[in-house]
Amino acid sequence: MRKRNREPEHPVLSKLSEYGCVLLGSAIVAIAFNVFLLPNRIASGGVSGISTIVDATLGWEPAYVQWALNVPLFIAGLIFLGMQFGVKTLVGTIFLPFVVFLTKHWEPWTTDALLGAICGGIGVGLGLGIVFRGKASTGGTDLAAQIIHKFTNWSLGTCVAVIDGLIVLTAAIIFDIEKGLYALIALYVTSKTIDVVQIGLGRSKMVLVITNQEPEVRHAIIHEIDRGVTRLSGVGGYTEDERPILMCVVDQSEFTKLKQIVKNVDPRAFVIVADASEVLGEGFKRA
Repeated sequence: MRKRNREPEHPVLSKLSEYGCVLLGSAIVAIAFNVFLLPNRIASGGVSGISTIVDATLGWEPAYVQWALNVPLFIAGLIFLGMQFGVKTLVGTIFLPFVVFLTKHWEPWTTDALLGAICGGIGVGLGLGIVFRGKASTGGTDLAAQIIHKFTNWSLGTCVAVIDGLIVLTAAIIFDIEKGLYALIALYVTSKTIDVVQIGLGRSKMVLVITNQEPEVRHAIIHEIDRGVTRLSGVGGYTEDERPILMCVVDQSEFTKLKQIVKNVDPRAFVIVADASEVLGEGFKRA
């Protein structure tokens, strides 16, 4: 149903909320690393993956390795990419290894590598998603990927995939193939969890309706579902006749009712349905 517009959030409270997201998200990533990934030797990309490999081979403290990599990468990002990262990313860059150091003596929550990969991937994805909602990042190899992207013809996605792929490959060589496969599972789970945090579990449907009874269908949608409808102008490709197109976005739970309404008004209507992963605005989620 339609919702009233909320009052804009106070700038100071908004900024505090963003910093809170960075701190909370970084802490969740650090804890997931210490209780799931590190004890099971799962190097699922990024600086944390490198620190896992270094810890296993040289015995160096993961928190120190992460600081030693994160801070220079942040400085390199400022030099080559400009001041686009801001203080929040610096906070995440420093705070995440700090929490890794504070929680280094925590006992592993599981010694099963598969559970560690899945739960660790969820934890890291949850934390990173929260950090991203704070309009920041935790730096690390993401900055390295952006630097490579700037000076090559590679896409940013390719740069990230290459760096993470090399880390996972190194882990597979140093540990074993099975650990490398677990790392890939953790990477996949992380990416999907970030999507859930960023977009949410809810899914909406975008519906396009082409009908000869456009006024009746439009009236039924507005008054029976209480959803807004946008009237678009279209031209038939064969007949070249002008054909109005109705566009409407509804919650997934409302889609069946909308489909039945259109069918009742015009059984010959042409209906196109597409998933809308995120909808912002009145009646849906606030931007």
